[in-house]
Amino acid sequence: MGYRVIGLLGSPLIEGNTAKLLEKALEGVRDAGCETETIAVTNLDFQPCMEAFYCRDHETCMMDDDMQAMYHKFRDMDSLIVATPIMTMGIPGALKGFIDRFQVFFMAKYMRKSSLVSPERISRRRGLYIGISGMNIPNVFDGAKLTMKAFFDIIDVKYHGELLIRDMDHIRDITTRPDLLDEAYRKGKELGMMLREGK
Repeated sequence: MGYRVIGLLGSPLIEGNTAKLLEKALEGVRDAGCETETIAVTNLDFQPCMEAFYCRDHETCMMDDDMQAMYHKFRDMDSLIVATPIMTMGIPGALKGFIDRFQVFFMAKYMRKSSLVSPERISRRRGLYIGISGMNIPNVFDGAKLTMKAFFDIIDVKYHGELLIRDMDHIRDITTRPDLLDEAYRKGKELGMMLREGK
């Protein structure tokens, strides 16, 4: 069986430091024998949630945009890696708008008590959060972690691990820190191996 892991890039820079960390993690996933797909939020055409509440009674959103395809992908994936920089002590606006559109999953799980994800798949879905911050202060990831944990819970993904990197204003180029890239690879490979071994 081919397991699929989605890498969700929340940075507007598709070749920046966040993207490089995500790619190393996905390389680890592939080396563990799983398939991967990278989704860059900045490349998607969608609108923010308008609170129309169509999803209260339906398994989709009334807005016909790129999110329709995302709902199918996120139902069928086996695990998820989200990589994003910190902006204003939280996640970038585009990524937050993307996450908010998963009210479709929220309404199914919590209002109708019927998750959009099959029980078999739920049992193996895990999530890894990769975050980078320019600042080097203790609580810089607190807001983003709350959002990630809520998102993972809504889409039935267990919050499995994280890689949080501070002080990027001084590091600047992540390729000067192969130890951090290696850690991203290790965490990605661990995620993939857990899928392959049925843990």
